[in-house]
Amino acid sequence: MPLPGSRPSVAPLPEPDPVRCRSLADDLRAAGFTSEALRGAWGPTADTAIARGLRGPAVAALGDRTDPLAVLGRLFVLGVAERAGRVAASVPRTGIEGLVALGLVTTTDEPDATVQPLAIIRPQSFVDEHGEGEWWIASDLDEAALAGPLAEGHVLGVGGASQTLARLQLPGDAVHGGERGLDLGTGCGIQALRLRRGVRRVVATDISERALRFTRLNALLNDVAEVETRTGSLFDPLEPGEQFERIVSNPPFVITPRVEGVPAYEYRDGGLVGDALVAEVVTGLGVHLAPGGVAQLLGNWEYRDGQDGLDRVRGWVADAPVALDAWVIERERLDPLAYAELWIRDGGTAPGTPEYARLMEAWLDDFARRGVTEVGFGYILLHRPPSWRVTLERYERVRGAAEATGADLAASLAAHAQLVSLGDGPAGDAALAASVLRVAPDVTEARHHRPGEEAPTVIELHQGGGFGRVVPVDPALAALVGASDGDLAVGPLVDAIAQLLEVDPVALRADLLPRVRELLFTGFLRFAD
Repeated sequence: MPLPGSRPSVAPLPEPDPVRCRSLADDLRAAGFTSEALRGAWGPTADTAIARGLRGPAVAALGDRTDPLAVLGRLFVLGVAERAGRVAASVPRTGIEGLVALGLVTTTDEPDATVQPLAIIRPQSFVDEHGEGEWWIASDLDEAALAGPLAEGHVLGVGGASQTLARLQLPGDAVHGGERGLDLGTGCGIQALRLRRGVRRVVATDISERALRFTRLNALLNDVAEVETRTGSLFDPLEPGEQFERIVSNPPFVITPRVEGVPAYEYRDGGLVGDALVAEVVTGLGVHLAPGGVAQLLGNWEYRDGQDGLDRVRGWVADAPVALDAWVIERERLDPLAYAELWIRDGGTAPGTPEYARLMEAWLDDFARRGVTEVGFGYILLHRPPSWRVTLERYERVRGAAEATGADLAASLAAHAQLVSLGDGPAGDAALAASVLRVAPDVTEARHHRPGEEAPTVIELHQGGGFGRVVPVDPALAALVGASDGDLAVGPLVDAIAQLLEVDPVALRADLLPRVRELLFTGFLRFAD
């Protein structure tokens, strides 16, 4: 066990052997090594505790069970040493020698023959347009298994950010062309596996050769072909002019002080000052997008001395050498103290220790010196239009965006494309007025009244799925949404509402149509055809 405050090293990871990977996959499959089976074995409370870095409840729930599911669950999910005989019986095809050769375990003979885990393997379920599935994802031992801080060369498994980006990846049919995809900064390879389901070939890059070995291991373990790995920083591994229809990236976006004594984790810290790494990714990826291609990434952006963080991102997009449509969603914003607490704790340094206080001081000094008042986190979607005409420039804050999916993004982009096809100006308004719309099935309306008053003081439209948006509307727009049942076009509905409210129909149309466009993009309304 490492000394308090020290950083452990990681054991060498050999090049994965395809035959042994197939054998291990067969053993895991035979053991019923799935997320559902493991959750059933230790129960929902212990499962929640694992997500919070606490393995004790799960260990207690499994007790002294010797079946393969329990043995492999303790060894590879919880990171607990197991008796060699039990492990050998649980992986008869691979054998302990096969696990050792893959770099997943080590063995000891004292006092009893035991198998010590060197890596985590966790089932990761997913749902996409092709249906439900599950992968086995290998990565380095986590904080709970190490009982201390992480090594700076640590390769992270499927964390919250990884799950978010995987969930947000657009369906394959939502992007023009599906030949090549790029996973920039692949880590353990989870995004590459997800991307591969929508394109024929994937290039996965990372500055860490260790991470790329985990990516190759996970591709072999899950029988996913056509994933090519390349070593290098950002766009360095790419050929000049090399282009992709899809680019995804969960880059090392964490803003870390660049001072001596502050650990820089390869999986999260890009080595540049502030948010400069995210800026480089946003500015540089456009030339590697094929016309019609889409890039999706996560990122942090700073608020500095009154400068809005989303305006910083807007500037990065404007600095790109090619024209890009942009949709940027800020999901949350943290002050310097909360941001430092989040990432110091993420590295395994516990609050109340001298090391924690030292790192906190370094973080806060860095933010103060550079005038950083807040840090935003969110999603960036960039599209290279086939022409140079930019039609989407949307920078917004959506606090309910946590459960949005790639299908939600695709629906908004499809609505945007249809709105663009209607045109701008009077002709576009006339085309929209002639369109027939339907209210989305997940939309509900809430009306708030003061006691004793008949007319509502507030009317809100609530989105049950997707981004969970809440939009305040006036009686006229509420009436239009309520009447959008796929029967009458927008124009006749506006005229009828104007007559009912005794207002000028021309003025009402000019007021409502821009807001109808917004409700179409955000998914409250849909084109009936």
